[in-house]
Amino acid sequence: MAKYGTQEWCDQYKEEINKSAAYEEAAKTWEGDFYFITEPGGPVKETTYMYVDLYHGKCRACEIVTDTSKHKPAFTLSAPYAVWKKIATKQLDSTQALITRQSKLTGDMAKIMRYTKAANELTNCTMRLQTEWLD
Repeated sequence: MAKYGTQEWCDQYKEEINKSAAYEEAAKTWEGDFYFITEPGGPVKETTYMYVDLYHGKCRACEIVTDTSKHKPAFTLSAPYAVWKKIATKQLDSTQALITRQSKLTGDMAKIMRYTKAANELTNCTMRLQTEWLD
């Protein structure tokens, strides 16, 4: 079981994405990378940046980043820890989180909206991880 927000968790997330046939199909034409940003709140005292590089249904990289100038991702998705946990455990739909402004996205929103099934499959990958939550 990996602790949320650690490199071990990222490694397992990458592995889970890469073995998901459903994600591969839903994202077969997707090209884009992200910073998934966990904002302080609850047990999280400092902002955490997770870089995820997704390309044609596969995850090429997933890492915790301390120097945010290391990558220039096409997208950033940020939310407080409690919101990420709700999304990851399917208590909150990721699209609904955006619409209700519980999370914030920067980047090409039109492109993101064409890949909502892929986004849902990423959430499904998260649900399959044995995660040690911080609270």
